[in-house]
Amino acid sequence: MTLQQLRYIVAIDTYRHFGKAAEACGLTQSTLSLMVKKMEEELDVRLFNRDAHPVAPTEIGRKVIDQAKVVLYNVEQIAQMTRSEKESLAGPLRIALISTVAPVLVPGLFKFFGDRYPSISLQMEEMLTDTLLDKLRKAEVDMGIIAGSVRDPGFLDIPLYRERFLAYVSPDNPAYSQENIRTETLLGQPLWIIRDGLRQLDSQDLKGGDFTYERFFEGGRVGILIQVVNDNGGITIVPETHTGLIMYSQQKCLRPIIDPTPTRTISLVVRADFIHEAKLNAIIDAVRHIIPGELLETAVRRGHLTL
Repeated sequence: MTLQQLRYIVAIDTYRHFGKAAEACGLTQSTLSLMVKKMEEELDVRLFNRDAHPVAPTEIGRKVIDQAKVVLYNVEQIAQMTRSEKESLAGPLRIALISTVAPVLVPGLFKFFGDRYPSISLQMEEMLTDTLLDKLRKAEVDMGIIAGSVRDPGFLDIPLYRERFLAYVSPDNPAYSQENIRTETLLGQPLWIIRDGLRQLDSQDLKGGDFTYERFFEGGRVGILIQVVNDNGGITIVPETHTGLIMYSQQKCLRPIIDPTPTRTISLVVRADFIHEAKLNAIIDAVRHIIPGELLETAVRRGHLTL
């Protein structure tokens, strides 16, 4: 038995005529009769007295139709509840972010939601990517913002923006005199990173394949790396969106990295069963107002996303 069959018997009860009920359901009369007959065979009862004029339910048919109306009403309530939830712009919204995204997005997100959606209670927390995904999987947070993408059918990831990495070079370093820093130059000397703690990778580490830009900042802040370079010399790597957070006097230490130019994609991640479409689009809208337009991914620039 299907919901559609329940709709058919309710329609017949409403019109008391197979032909009119079939027309209302967008079926031929023969198809409607066949569907009702299959339902009667499945239930092993006769639902309608076809000899009556107009057509009338049998005694058991009356009970089945009354229950069918209740079922269809409850189904509509579920659909309405889902639509309301998808369109809701109120209540708590818990977002987890990696540390190198938080300084760029958090102030603007609080400002945007405070101005546009005061009924949403925004809660944000920094954490490592693995912890973030675990909390998302357990529904302990509603959304996550990470670097890269998630190859897991349990999640949906939406690329928000793509940014370059820049080198931050100490004035004492020979590379400071260069207009651009080639990747091979970067690989040829120690590089300050935050990964499993603050440390320097030497040239052998880097040439040995331990050179992954997106993992440089797990659990730490770019400002710490810049201060370490200022105090100890050397080079570190800075995401492009952080340049506006660096003091103007220190921006002279930034250099583009070329051959190749390293980039990372920042993505919004939700559970595959996430239904809060309005809240998702509110985040997308906020990102459009915070991040320079040339960095935004195409889907974000276009506007409203549909789940």
